[in-house]
Amino acid sequence: MIGFLGAQLYFWSVLASLVLFALFVRRVMGVRLGMLRTLVAAATGATLGPAVVVGLLPPPDAAATDPELLLYTALMSVVVLVVAMFTLAAIEMLVPDGSLPGPVSAARELRSWLRRTGRYLRIVQVLARHGLVRFLRDGRQGARTPEQRRSLARSLRRALEDAGVTFVKLGQQLSTRRDLLPPEFVAELSHLQDDAGPLAWEAVEAVLTAELGAPPSDVFASIDPEPLASASVAQVHTARTTDGHDVVVKVQRPGIASQVARDLDILDRLARTLTARATWARHLGLNDLVRGFSAALTEELDFRIERDNIATVAAGLEASGATRIAVPEPQPRWCTARVLVMERMDGTPLGAAQAVLGRLGENRRRAVADELLRVVADQIVRHGVFHVDLHPGNLLVADDGTLAMLDLGSVGRLGTASRAAVARLFVALADGDSTAVTDALLEVVSRPEAVDETRVEQEVGEILAQYAGAGPTRTAPAVAALFRLVARHRLGVPAQVAAAFRALATLEGTLDAVAGGYDLVEAARRYAADQAGAAIAPSAVRRTVETELHTLLPVLRRLPRRVDRIADAVEHGRLRVHVRLLADPDDRRFLTRLWHQALLALLASTAGLMSVGLFAVAPGPLVSDDVGVYHVLGVGLLAGCLILVMRLLVVFFRGAQDD
Repeated sequence: MIGFLGAQLYFWSVLASLVLFALFVRRVMGVRLGMLRTLVAAATGATLGPAVVVGLLPPPDAAATDPELLLYTALMSVVVLVVAMFTLAAIEMLVPDGSLPGPVSAARELRSWLRRTGRYLRIVQVLARHGLVRFLRDGRQGARTPEQRRSLARSLRRALEDAGVTFVKLGQQLSTRRDLLPPEFVAELSHLQDDAGPLAWEAVEAVLTAELGAPPSDVFASIDPEPLASASVAQVHTARTTDGHDVVVKVQRPGIASQVARDLDILDRLARTLTARATWARHLGLNDLVRGFSAALTEELDFRIERDNIATVAAGLEASGATRIAVPEPQPRWCTARVLVMERMDGTPLGAAQAVLGRLGENRRRAVADELLRVVADQIVRHGVFHVDLHPGNLLVADDGTLAMLDLGSVGRLGTASRAAVARLFVALADGDSTAVTDALLEVVSRPEAVDETRVEQEVGEILAQYAGAGPTRTAPAVAALFRLVARHRLGVPAQVAAAFRALATLEGTLDAVAGGYDLVEAARRYAADQAGAAIAPSAVRRTVETELHTLLPVLRRLPRRVDRIADAVEHGRLRVHVRLLADPDDRRFLTRLWHQALLALLASTAGLMSVGLFAVAPGPLVSDDVGVYHVLGVGLLAGCLILVMRLLVVFFRGAQDD
């Protein structure tokens, strides 16, 4: 028992000494390092250091004096410290700090990797089944002609549909980016179907019970187990509330959020890998594209955001004075992240409502189309929140001609500056002014360092002459040609600005379905003229002047006092100008780190040179029979030089020294 306790005591004393030595090594290095690698370095130094010293210099014999023992012990300590620091620098060079996860993170990463691997294999199988591997293997020669591009686009569409909801949504978003993809891909991806088989009622009932806190039979007076519609993200059922209102209940599919999160993680990793390795991915802005898509899809999975979007769009409709367009009213008390209950709108989908529209008469149909254009234009250029995909399937037509907007899970948003720039571009397009269109376009997009503005203006003029000249104006082809121009000149289009263009291009087909032969550009000219007239109306001018005065008045009130103080300072010779160099804290920290590293390098060089000089003139006054003072000082300076060099190496390998 005594032997066991002694062994335990020896083990814990050695471990405590090792930990203390590791902490001392990390302190000497001056850089925050992981405890595990520091312990490894300390153990290596404690093991190899004495062996190195014994190999170079035999230990003192029993007749050695106290100064000799002290010098040998000091030399041993210095070598152990240097070996430990050298080991740390080598570990940092080979395995940088933070490049390997901890045990818990490693286990979590392993589980995530196994799940991703299964999903990767599934995606590869889908690609192989649709014959996409040959295009990927021969990407440059595989799709040169329009027919080959159409074939590739069809295969890509089918593969995306088979890969699941995340990839279907990605394809739908890519179909709006005419500035990024050839027209064959845009046309094919726009046909992506978001349909899915219906969920069993038991699964729907379980989600409703979990989200609403009670079975649906206790919440609603009645609910139809048969779905009204079924998509990859959610399923819709009709119901009636206890107070007699007809509603629709949108229920998210179980497990869809985790599936989408896994797929988004795969897309993010793929985008980062391609951006690091492929020039085309960097030019495309693939990282930003995937991040924007991830944010939009994550937002779409939270039905509370859709509830708020509906309220925002409804407020915009009221501000626009819309009387023939409505959105369903949500029921907030039954809206959760996975359940959305809203008013059931009566009507027929626009795509199948020709009989209803035929009974309205041509004048009424054109009035409805005019109001729809005005509402969407107001959403884009006035309110900043707009429906991104107002195709005929997302509009219901009531018997009296009232339109109901559906599917507001993901909307476009534009800030004040973007709205103003897009508005100027729309007005310039409506006027057919190539110079104004070019100026407005260059204001909307992200410009590279060099842009041939003359060439851009010339091409814009050709597009306007081709698509907006004599005869009916074709908006969708004009927008597509404009996007191709943007791609040729490498002008980056922000995702939300592209969504605004896509909304108007989609709107042309919707307006044509409401009123056949509707001229979108002519209507846009009328809208622009109305907006210009409203902007110079006395009431609008007065509001603008009042707003500007409210902004300028505090400045004007302080201006005389400031002028008086400046004049007084000039008169009495007290005027001073303060200029703060390196006001940015990041700049100061960078220069401080640079100065510290330069100082360490200078000290290390000086110590090394002094050590060499001392060894050259050694031994000097003797401390023992063979060791002189210059030997001791030379070893100390050499050790200091090595320690400083190790610190610099660790900082160099880490890229920057931690504060």
